[in-house]
Amino acid sequence: MTYTDVRAAIMALEQPARASFVSRYFKTHPGQYGEGDVFLGLSMPQQHELARRFAGLPTNETELLVNDPYHECRMTGLLIWTLQAKKGGSLVRQDIADRYVANRRYVNNWDLVDSSCPTLLGLPMLTGDRSLLYELADEDHLWSQRIAMVTTWQFIRHNQFFDTFALAEKLLDHRHDLIHKAIGWMLREVGKRDQAALDEFLHDHIRRLPRTALRYAIERHEPAQRQHFMAL
Repeated sequence: MTYTDVRAAIMALEQPARASFVSRYFKTHPGQYGEGDVFLGLSMPQQHELARRFAGLPTNETELLVNDPYHECRMTGLLIWTLQAKKGGSLVRQDIADRYVANRRYVNNWDLVDSSCPTLLGLPMLTGDRSLLYELADEDHLWSQRIAMVTTWQFIRHNQFFDTFALAEKLLDHRHDLIHKAIGWMLREVGKRDQAALDEFLHDHIRRLPRTALRYAIERHEPAQRQHFMAL
């Protein structure tokens, strides 16, 4: 089982008409956040099925997929790594995490980030050092910064909120709405488990919090509570 085998299976499912639509959806035109990305038009269920089918692909062959010019090849490679990280031990997880960080320039759209980083970085960091996330947040690189924020979803699932709040505060002044959305999304996830902790953070940072982040964060609040925070 090789990279070439998986790539051939992906290419056989190409849907040019759908690829045109998806390219517009993921903002691939010049000056947009996904500039230059190339799509084949596969659906996410198809890519998940391919990942399960080729879940035994060696790590170095999967890395070639993650480096591929086609978006769906990169996604399938990341999904394979995700399956392997969930089933593997600590050494496997750390090896994949190291490769993921080294190849993060290829994790270059929000769907690639969101489908991969909570498992590939979040799992090995659950009981380990998390300083890398703060280094990624400091990079002048949109996708590294989104990786830093969305990775904390894994910690939130284990009722660990400190890094979510710390990274959100660090990124509050970011200029891009994809970071605002990531902040708001992670804050909302905290609120599902501890609304009092979320509300305290919102009150402390309300004047800096981007409106998009705030709207995402309070989606599950009662209408009166939403109005209260929006008025602030």
